[in-house]
Amino acid sequence: MAIGKYSRVDGRKSTNYCSTSTIVVFVSLCMVGVWMLMPSSVDPVQNTDLSSQHSNTDLPSQDSKTDIKEKVDDKFSTESEDSSGGQAEDATKEVSKPIISKAESNSEVKESEISSNNVVETQEEKVVEENSGGISNGEEDSKEEAEGDGDGEPKEDNRNSENEESNSEGKESNLSTETNENAESENKKSEGESDPNEASDSPQTEISVEEPKLMADEKAHVEISAGNQSEILKETTTGSGAWSTQAAESESEKKTEMSKLPKDASDYKWKVCNVTAGPDYIPCLDNLRAIKKLPQWDHYQHRERHCPDKAPTCLVSLPEGYRQSIKWPKSREQIWYNNVPHTKLAEVKGHQNWVKVTGDHLTFPGGGTQFIRGALHYIDFIQQSLPDIAWGKRSRVILDVGCGVASLGGYLFERDVLAMSFAPKDEHEAQVQFALERGIPAISAVMGTKRLPFPSKVFDVVHCARCRVPWHIEGGKLLLELNRVLRPGGYFVWSATPVYRKDTENAGIWKAMSELTKSMCWDLVKISRDKLNSVGAAIYRKPITNDCYEQRSQSEPPLCNEADEPDAVWNVPLQACMHKVPENVAERGNQWPEQWPQRLEKAPSWLSSSAVGVYGKAAPEDFAADDEHWKRVVSASYLAGLGINWSSVRNVMDMKAVYGGFAAALKDVKVWVMNVVPITSSDTLPIIYERGLFGMYHDWCESFSTYPRTYDLVHADHLFSDLRKRCKLEGVIAEVDRILRPKGILIVRDDAETITEIENMSKSLQWKIQFTYSKDNQGLLCVQKSLWRPTEVERISSAIA
Repeated sequence: MAIGKYSRVDGRKSTNYCSTSTIVVFVSLCMVGVWMLMPSSVDPVQNTDLSSQHSNTDLPSQDSKTDIKEKVDDKFSTESEDSSGGQAEDATKEVSKPIISKAESNSEVKESEISSNNVVETQEEKVVEENSGGISNGEEDSKEEAEGDGDGEPKEDNRNSENEESNSEGKESNLSTETNENAESENKKSEGESDPNEASDSPQTEISVEEPKLMADEKAHVEISAGNQSEILKETTTGSGAWSTQAAESESEKKTEMSKLPKDASDYKWKVCNVTAGPDYIPCLDNLRAIKKLPQWDHYQHRERHCPDKAPTCLVSLPEGYRQSIKWPKSREQIWYNNVPHTKLAEVKGHQNWVKVTGDHLTFPGGGTQFIRGALHYIDFIQQSLPDIAWGKRSRVILDVGCGVASLGGYLFERDVLAMSFAPKDEHEAQVQFALERGIPAISAVMGTKRLPFPSKVFDVVHCARCRVPWHIEGGKLLLELNRVLRPGGYFVWSATPVYRKDTENAGIWKAMSELTKSMCWDLVKISRDKLNSVGAAIYRKPITNDCYEQRSQSEPPLCNEADEPDAVWNVPLQACMHKVPENVAERGNQWPEQWPQRLEKAPSWLSSSAVGVYGKAAPEDFAADDEHWKRVVSASYLAGLGINWSSVRNVMDMKAVYGGFAAALKDVKVWVMNVVPITSSDTLPIIYERGLFGMYHDWCESFSTYPRTYDLVHADHLFSDLRKRCKLEGVIAEVDRILRPKGILIVRDDAETITEIENMSKSLQWKIQFTYSKDNQGLLCVQKSLWRPTEVERISSAIA
């Protein structure tokens, strides 16, 4: 047994030559005496000094803790020779022992619960806070200053340490040893090893180091003991909740964590959509419940998007007798009837050579209302009327309004021109579906009450051939929307009866149209007649300066407010105003792009080096790096390494296009790419158009404005990991299944966790896993859709007539 220099309460030193048994008895008596006389024996100056050092630091670092320990060691090392060893021990322990009443303890429990509900912390963060030994810095209440941890929880382990020390016989009475014991006790606490029940069996009277005079009578001792019990209960209650499971800490956190766990393929249960539209279901265009509630339809509101509150997770059925689509370019002339089994358009437009029914096929002679003799002749007629149009050179990307079956766009491919064709889902049933089944770009949209989903100043040419749009009414609001998307210096080709017929109705429309275009500062460049088709066309040019706007005698239509953002389009109402033409050479739209194909590879002139690109480099460098990246990926991996039969691929969608690098890398493949820029991504769509490519904005938490089974390949680069923060991936994958053709390909690049989730969903859909690879938490997945449809049915009440 180690022999220490223990002092009696009266200060007289004991002999060093006593027997062991005598020392044991004597020390025991001393401890009882210390317990009874401690209020008068504690040195308040020393204790207050020490506590003040702690109260000045909220979260002391390891260095500050060491400094405090060294100062205390120096101060008390000599005094322990002349003072009671028990006194030194108590003084040290009381620094970290909180003294609180029962009421204060209950109040702290509530505050702790509120804090745990508002701030979700990891276990690691809590351990770090526990080990940091933060001190509460409240100054008004001396009891709050004496409390131990900065998080408001008292340190139960110091009481455990004191119990162990009161029953020991030969411990050293220096502060260094005491500090080490406290540190070990805190470590035990962090590991959940404290035993509050054991501590409550033998409670020790604790002394306030701040106000010892308040505890001089028996009442103070009772309050302190009650406070100790309250602290023990508090530690037991909150400790169990915090250290056992996530559910005890926060039920909401548990649900969040559970939702993050990847599902197995067997966890997904798919059903077939039971809807009035059947195999042609477009959720945001077939929301019949919402359409019925519309107060008016006079501006084609019923043809606009009305998405259901919750994205469907059911699968669209297949038409009976569906077959794999005919390959391009043969598909331009004929498709399988069973794939798009609609005959009404053939009945009403067959005489104009739109579409005909021929046995098992629907055939497309290449005609249209204004070009019955064929689209190629009509395309050449426009070029001859105005050579400056220069198809495939100056004019690369055009917008075809009211496209019908999009034969114009189908034949413009032969002139190296991309046409974004659109028409509503109306009584001309499935006209856009015909176009996509043929391998021609098209979307379902309408000139109604909202802006089109395209940026401003991006189309080289806008075309309308008997598109049935009343351009001249309501201040020209619809024509002003075309003015927004038309590039300065771009052409509007209007082939319609008012151009060449002189009856009263057409003459009136021509007069109104002439006045409107003049007030918009459009130049009427050419009026030509096509004798073969017995039609005519008027070609207008948008101004490249603001001179005409400033010289108008009347400001009608008015110029848009400077605060109006012309590129803000998602669910933005149409406005009857015009935006000024950019006059600064550094602004987009001030200069015409390079001719095709040079514009594909060159960064836009307005892409400033001072601007930071999507990937963090200077914008032109970012553009170039992205272009090189996709060239490598497509050539080394996509075209050769994923087992894709590219001869069967025609319609391609990039669900998250950035600079259009993926589409540009496919330039020499006979495909076209719909570049989609999500509304939550950086607005790089103008750059894509500047390259001679096209695309649109979209929110992938909603359905896309296309028919089912219209794309051969869908590409998603780090999209799904972003979407899962906003909407359920089951709904997004159900949408991918809807727009992807059977035997179509989905390529996903994303983090490993998301790849695993998409792969499991693909397996549950009975898709073929062609390729999967993960490394450094990044993955690549390539899957092929099958013909499988579930047997169970889900009724979508919003889509039932």
